[in-house]
Amino acid sequence: MRLRALLDTDALGLRLLGGEDELDRTVRGVMTTDLRDPSRYLSGGELVLTGLAWRRDAADSDAFVRILVQAGVAALAAGEAELGDVPDDLVLACARNRLPLFAVHESVAFATITEHVVRQVSGERAGDLAAVVDRHRRMMTSGPAGGGPDVVLDLLGSDLDLRAWVLSPTGRLIAGSKTSGPALPADVCAKLAAEHLAAARTGRRGPHRLTLGSATYSLFPVRSSGRSPQASRDVRETVLSDWLLAVEADAGDWPEERLDLLQGVTQLIAVERDRRDAARTVRRRLAQEVLELVQTGAAPAEIAARLRVAAPVLLPGLGAAPHWQVVVARVEWDGGDVEGGPVAQSLLEEILVDPLSTGPEPSDRIAVAHTGDEAIALVPLPAVSTEHDGSEAGVLADVLLESVRDPLAAGLDDDGRVTLGVSAAVHSAEGLRGALEEARHARRVAAARPGRVCAAGHQELASHVLLLPFVPDDVRRAFTARLLDPLRDYDRRHRAELIPTLEAFLDCDGSWTRCATRLHLHVNTLRYRVGRIEQLTSRDLSRLEDKLDFFLALRMS
Repeated sequence: MRLRALLDTDALGLRLLGGEDELDRTVRGVMTTDLRDPSRYLSGGELVLTGLAWRRDAADSDAFVRILVQAGVAALAAGEAELGDVPDDLVLACARNRLPLFAVHESVAFATITEHVVRQVSGERAGDLAAVVDRHRRMMTSGPAGGGPDVVLDLLGSDLDLRAWVLSPTGRLIAGSKTSGPALPADVCAKLAAEHLAAARTGRRGPHRLTLGSATYSLFPVRSSGRSPQASRDVRETVLSDWLLAVEADAGDWPEERLDLLQGVTQLIAVERDRRDAARTVRRRLAQEVLELVQTGAAPAEIAARLRVAAPVLLPGLGAAPHWQVVVARVEWDGGDVEGGPVAQSLLEEILVDPLSTGPEPSDRIAVAHTGDEAIALVPLPAVSTEHDGSEAGVLADVLLESVRDPLAAGLDDDGRVTLGVSAAVHSAEGLRGALEEARHARRVAAARPGRVCAAGHQELASHVLLLPFVPDDVRRAFTARLLDPLRDYDRRHRAELIPTLEAFLDCDGSWTRCATRLHLHVNTLRYRVGRIEQLTSRDLSRLEDKLDFFLALRMS
């Protein structure tokens, strides 16, 4: 469609501020952004919609416009809802760079323009499909109060008889229609997310299809508004953060009109995704400020003052200062130049959405900063009346790992790793620096383990398992071979089960009676086996030192 057609559409209420000679430009998409540099999400030909949150002073306008022109966008439309009239410096910057500029009246929602462009670019719809899209538009223009993605999915169900859900890349259920019946089971959500991530890594064009039992699902990616699959420099930058729309239907034989409609729906849902992402800006800034204070050795009083500012933002309505936990994540890729920090930041914001809520609507309370390839989350916990070390409160590493491991492993493929470390809860600014180091140390413990997705918690830092991952492989092999190889060889030749006997004996703290009962052996038979173990290894299992050596050898084998 042409820019001139947008200007001639009265319902959009656009006012041209500059670029009258450029109105024959073709619009191929639409993107809503308040990023200072949105270039990675632009592929050319977009109408860019902005609320001007990126503008701090007049100098910002020229830099922002130059970025858009270099990306080849068709035009810029600035909303008047926040700042009133579009600033003169932005009008002049667009004129200098020959970029058409529209003003969007405060009464017109960006979603209205988005839906109009999507509908026009996708071509004419059949009458019933056009009616559905129009109802979507009316819903989205009502803003968050209009129901968000759930209402979009309700319309798909009522008008097209399609059961659909919006899922996160980790398989968290974000939205579902009332007509979709019971919520998707967690294992189904995880499998759909894993299939979506695996397909995204291969570059296969969607929708992707997956059959589970008797149901076939078609999976449509939900990307930032207006961004095409090729717009990102590297799929690894977004694969762990993009939402997906799962529809219980086989889209393989759908007509183009229906496929176009679903693609349009994903763009409408992307408006909500972008709105939620923009809402995290303040929390990200708070986390970055607190992190800088902690890492530069600021006085605890200064850190505490900043935490008092953060607490009402993250836990509104709570008068008491909360406890805090720190979660550290690192995303690493083999080869390439993908910066892991922003990817880890988006990932932590996803997997830590309301980790403690038991309500039906999860809240977004955490604040995440990133530095280098590492992301650091401040997780607020409600304050308690008694002092404790937080060992039973908050985010638990094993629960966190279980909830995200399978989908993320699919998205990481064979060239990526995610490692997570979780601190104990602290209840003062003095403890925050220690919590950060604790979480980082726990993440290093996780990184020493095999697997694409690993996590470790603060509880493990007070155990022998802290030391074992850092023993060099050749030392581990030599140590375990010296103690256990004689027993393994004997078991192979005689089927004597000396290794299982040794494990049970140590697990029973050397108790002959309990161990014999567990193994269903006579005590004399157990004494014979232990004696054989001691004879083959020249060790004495009545000595604490030898017991400890065997215990460590079994753990490292």
